[in-house]
Amino acid sequence: MRIYLIGYSYSGKTTMGKLLAHRLGYHFFDTDKAIELKYRTTIDMFFERYGEKAFRIIERQMLWTTAEMDDVVISTGGGTSCNDENIDFILRHGLSVYMEMSVDQILQRIAKARRGRPALKGLDEAQRREFISHQLDQREVFYRQANLTVQAMDLTPDLLIQHLTQSGIIAPSENR
Repeated sequence: MRIYLIGYSYSGKTTMGKLLAHRLGYHFFDTDKAIELKYRTTIDMFFERYGEKAFRIIERQMLWTTAEMDDVVISTGGGTSCNDENIDFILRHGLSVYMEMSVDQILQRIAKARRGRPALKGLDEAQRREFISHQLDQREVFYRQANLTVQAMDLTPDLLIQHLTQSGIIAPSENR
């Protein structure tokens, strides 16, 4: 089984993905980390050097490699699922969980983050709020197609497993 975690940046997909994979006895795969390792650069630097269009092409290619994986929790980048081709791929090849957060919650996490996103550099708080709100509005149509939506702010692995079990995404026997 493949479980895809989708949602906006800073929603906890990587952190929760690692914990969930460990609890289920699955592998963990982070599409952004895999891109950074393959191309020996950060996502931010790749964006700055080659632009978003080039990034989205390699992001799609990395996503498609997950079709060969089994018993894995996959953390996707914030924009990975935000086009018809990629969300269709995710829905065909696994089960998806939208890690939902409000704009305020995202801004709280950004304030605590060690490094920011390039798109937010030089923006004051009101401009960041507007940017995130606009981007989140555009992406929601894709995120909402997930098999399960969970509130991510205070999510724990136990609570996520409970949601996955109750929704039938995983069988109670997989809840290790």
